Amino acid sequence: MSWKYCGDQLKRWRTHAGVTREKLAQAACYDIESVRSMEAGRRKPSLKLLQVADELCNARGMLLGAVDYLKPEKFSPYSQSYTHAEREAIAIQVYTALLIPGLLQTEEYARELIGNTYPPLDDETVASRVSGRMQRQERLRNSPTTLFGFVINEAAFRAVVGNKGVMKRQLEHLLEVGRLRNVSIQVLPLNRAAYAALDGPMILLETPEHEQFAYVEGQKTGILYADVAQVNTLSQRHGMIRMQALSVEESKALIREMAEEL
Repeated sequence: MSWKYCGDQLKRWRTHAGVTREKLAQAACYDIESVRSMEAGRRKPSLKLLQVADELCNARGMLLGAVDYLKPEKFSPYSQSYTHAEREAIAIQVYTALLIPGLLQTEEYARELIGNTYPPLDDETVASRVSGRMQRQERLRNSPTTLFGFVINEAAFRAVVGNKGVMKRQLEHLLEVGRLRNVSIQVLPLNRAAYAALDGPMILLETPEHEQFAYVEGQKTGILYADVAQVNTLSQRHGMIRMQALSVEESKALIREMAEEL
């Protein structure tokens, strides 16, 4: 919507100033179709085009004021309600099935995932989302009274993201983060019949007011539940998964073993 709104304003200023699309395209060294796409919001208006248009249309900085609003979001639209709740939570319990949790990912692991999503993202958006994920992790060390519990399916360790080097460094990072006194990391072995885990990942949150939330994410969608019955059901499932996972010490030994195999 920010692209569309900015493009509409660009067109309005251009029309009001009597500047043709052809003249703007020529001055900014763009073809006419590129300018048309930017004005229609199909393509993000570039800084160069806004600078040229601001001068040609005598907008006195009014068009350039849109630049800050065109920066890519650090989080996907469907996950923003969760990331907001995560920032305030005093306890976070995570179960993941196929991936290392975002709060525990190394930068290169995160970049591999975000940079290879489909449809592809532009480089600026990839960089912004990797940065956002790294910023989320600051709470692990900066909020020692916030409790973080992670149960990770063994499948997430076996699925190679990037290459073996990336995975080895990722596992070593888990061992390092696992030393923090407010963080627990458990592995759910593949050879255990944890049926509650087969329905996929989940995250449980507790707020300073002791409200309970649950977050479930799928293909390009995410739902933050506040309904007591729904949260209770997911909490019970998470409890079963955690009971069937290895202990923290057993998990450390297995992660170390898997890292040495790479």
